[in-house]
Amino acid sequence: MNHKMGFNPLSRTTAHRRAMLRNMVTSLFRYERITTTKAKALEVRRFAEKLITRGKVDSVHNRRQAARFIQDEIILAKLFKDIGPRMQDRNGGYTRIMKLGFRQGDAADMAILELVDYKLDTGKSSDKKAEKAKKDDTAASTAEKTPAKKASAKKAAGTSAKKASGTAAKKPAAKKTAKAAPAKEESAPAENKE
Repeated sequence: MNHKMGFNPLSRTTAHRRAMLRNMVTSLFRYERITTTKAKALEVRRFAEKLITRGKVDSVHNRRQAARFIQDEIILAKLFKDIGPRMQDRNGGYTRIMKLGFRQGDAADMAILELVDYKLDTGKSSDKKAEKAKKDDTAASTAEKTPAKKASAKKAAGTSAKKASGTAAKKPAAKKTAKAAPAKEESAPAENKE
């Protein structure tokens, strides 16, 4: 039994573990949802919740203490301007861990660590579908109104294809004429002499 073990060292050296936890907390605040192993999620949660508690009160001291852990200035500002005020009415429990199952390669226990008020972007997909349907409807209605434009577009496409094939055919012909031209020049002076 590991009595009085204050934290999980995660089989890493102190410097490696500290850097990893800083990166993961920064990623959590940036994306508000990360996927990792359960053991790492439990350790990251400890630091993230303490930082969110500091983020609820925007003072110089709290900013400096948080800046010791979060190196990115943009994420630090987000913590104090966005995340902290959102969690103002909570007394703790700012994050949640949801188990995903086991990773296929090494059977590690995977989990999602996210902020409690995180919302999935499910509404945007239905909005995109509605926008796409509107675009299709407007395209269909304009096509019905102007069938002559369709025919002219088809003719233009056909002529551009002919031009493209014509230019491809002209290039070898130009080379042949360039080769044939010196032969004529040689014969031309002979005619002038006679």
